[in-house]
Amino acid sequence: MGVFTSLDDADGARIARAYGLGELKALRGIPAGSVNSNYALECDAGRFFLRVYEEQDAEGAAAEARMLAHLEARGVRTPAPLATRGEETEEVRVAGKPVAVFPWREGTMRCQAGVTPEDGWKVGAELARVHAAGEGFPIGAGRFRVEDLRTRIAAIAQATDPELAAQAPVLATKLDTWGGRRGGAPQGLVHGDLFRDNVLWSADGTIAALLDFESASLGPFAFDLMVTVLSWSFGDALDERIARGIVTGYRSVRELDARDREALLPEGCFAATRFTITRITDYAMKQGIGARVLKDWRRFAMRLRTLEELGDGGLRRVLGV
Repeated sequence: MGVFTSLDDADGARIARAYGLGELKALRGIPAGSVNSNYALECDAGRFFLRVYEEQDAEGAAAEARMLAHLEARGVRTPAPLATRGEETEEVRVAGKPVAVFPWREGTMRCQAGVTPEDGWKVGAELARVHAAGEGFPIGAGRFRVEDLRTRIAAIAQATDPELAAQAPVLATKLDTWGGRRGGAPQGLVHGDLFRDNVLWSADGTIAALLDFESASLGPFAFDLMVTVLSWSFGDALDERIARGIVTGYRSVRELDARDREALLPEGCFAATRFTITRITDYAMKQGIGARVLKDWRRFAMRLRTLEELGDGGLRRVLGV
């Protein structure tokens, strides 16, 4: 569900001119993502990734550009957006929405069945490098605070689908339980959404790029680590080898202290609750334009149950900490 704002060739040509990319050759929507509209932009200068920000204003888009430039300069494998050229900066909007153009990074995404413990190790290590590179960078709390999620739960309660509406009181209880147990863990700049579709792999098995820092915010490092564990280690059930690989790779770059370890269960359960909520509001209750990538909220509800059943001791055993 990655195309909410429809662009035509005239829009693509105008954007290409603003960035000094030559003549437009092709423009096609990319059916990925839950928030922004994404396109592949083919121009004389090559292929580029075009994003239309559906929720962030121009100030938010500019802040993200500064963050990505900061991370890229410190060795994080993520492309920073291009700067506009000439006097056409004001044209880089579509329907009043800000636009960003990124260098295209070649690579493939892992399907769940193709993920190995070695892949997990590499992803964990890259996540730790993000946390290290973000040190000192000023960033806000983001769009998924407890109060923001309560607003979404209120919307779920009004859903026309009775199955969805029935989840509202359940999720409210989970949010109160696990949100109330957060606090005290080391924090800094977190990616917040390091799912399989946000990592590109080169043919030699190395990571080519980390993508989509749109959800980056100030947050606990343990939250970011558990989001990654939840998104890479689960098919129909938890793959303990992959989960441990992620954490082992992370610890090869940044060791977990006692506060990080104590936060793993509450942050993991909070993360699973957060993604259950947003997959209901951003997928089950939201319609996009064009091709749609299905992301089922029930899969994160299952992951929450798994973590709760493991408990603190069981989770630490699985993760090797």
